[in-house]
Amino acid sequence: MKKIILSAAAVFAFGFANAQEGNFKLGAHVGLPMGDFKDSYSVNLGADVAYVWNVADKFSAGVTTGYTTYLGKTIGSGVGSFEVPNAGFIPLAATGQYSISDDLFLGADLGYAIYAGSGDGDGGFLYQPKFGYQTEKFEVYAGYKGISNNGTLSSINLGFNYKF
Repeated sequence: MKKIILSAAAVFAFGFANAQEGNFKLGAHVGLPMGDFKDSYSVNLGADVAYVWNVADKFSAGVTTGYTTYLGKTIGSGVGSFEVPNAGFIPLAATGQYSISDDLFLGADLGYAIYAGSGDGDGGFLYQPKFGYQTEKFEVYAGYKGISNNGTLSSINLGFNYKF
């Protein structure tokens, strides 16, 4: 975890020292759970906040956070059923984005997701590759989010960010 925090701090410091201007992004995402826990959760919902600096031609880097939750399902029926609690996380990550063209980009978030749900739970390593469409004021993306720690809680997401 220390390495992840130090990496995010290094990206933040490098971008702050070298960038002329930055963009603040505020957005939301929705996704379908996949992988190890797809039978336990129905949907992934969340809000995203990021600040990125232009560090090179067509490349920006920065920091991102927000809140993401996986909504639990009721498993079984009748007397043998139980409800899976929601799993909420606060991501702390470095983010990078490369513009393939004026309209298309590839990006990734790497960091740590702090567990913020009810009951017992652990955080884990967060990774999210993205592909999207962008304008000067907004971006729409598709991505695969994974939170790994003794299994992977993952989802295929669709997101929208407004740029300030």
